[in-house]
Amino acid sequence: MNEKIRTVLHRVVERFRSGDIPEAISLSMFPIPNIPAARWSLLNRTIMCLEGTQDARGFRQWQKAGRKVKKGARAFFILAPVVRKVKDEETEEERQVLAGFVPLAVFRAEDTEGAPLGHAQRALPDLPLLERAHEWGISVRVIPGNYRYYGRYSQDRNEILLATEEEVVFFHELSHAAHKKSTGVLKNGQDWRQEVVAELSATVLCSLVGRDGSRHLGHSYRYIEEYAGKAGLNAYQGCLKVLTEVEKVLELILGQDRSCVEDDNVLTEN
Repeated sequence: MNEKIRTVLHRVVERFRSGDIPEAISLSMFPIPNIPAARWSLLNRTIMCLEGTQDARGFRQWQKAGRKVKKGARAFFILAPVVRKVKDEETEEERQVLAGFVPLAVFRAEDTEGAPLGHAQRALPDLPLLERAHEWGISVRVIPGNYRYYGRYSQDRNEILLATEEEVVFFHELSHAAHKKSTGVLKNGQDWRQEVVAELSATVLCSLVGRDGSRHLGHSYRYIEEYAGKAGLNAYQGCLKVLTEVEKVLELILGQDRSCVEDDNVLTEN
């Protein structure tokens, strides 16, 4: 591994050990467009996101918007609440209660045609290392809205979805992709080891090629602390457990073009 990369990696880990860490920051999210899905529950918006779209509606809703579902398009299902009116036996006043949920078929915007959509596709930010994702054949797309996560890497779809322009999030998902290339396959779900590998790698990348230096260090520390805790480790111990894997991930991402880390960028407070 390039000595500069290794030096910054160990410098990050040392700061986690010493506790010399800035406060965690709040990450910005892309705004939700004015579409029906903006009023859906978090679960239903997540289902929509997993289907690879940022706008989904029922058959009649698409007709009302001047669009029609393409022939042969496949619907997916969200959960619609069933609300019923019941009368209070004492006051005889009616109130609404949730009686349960029913599946509701909806279609992706990509599976419709007709009038232009009322919202514009947000442009993908100019992110460092975006070309690496493209070299690996990974699609990178924007997903407006406050979903369950800021970003997601799908090894099945070979794509990265971003709900924020924060570069640390993109680096995290790109590191997942590199980890998959290194190991062959990722475990499903939020595996503690995979999450620590991705976040530690992202933190190092922020210092080496990012524009924000250590601005995200506090956020990354809290993230690693949470997932390492699932294995009974603190953040420092969790980092030590995955150092070898992180080195391989960084080598895959940066090893093909080390010129991008040949400057004197160091891990400093911005």
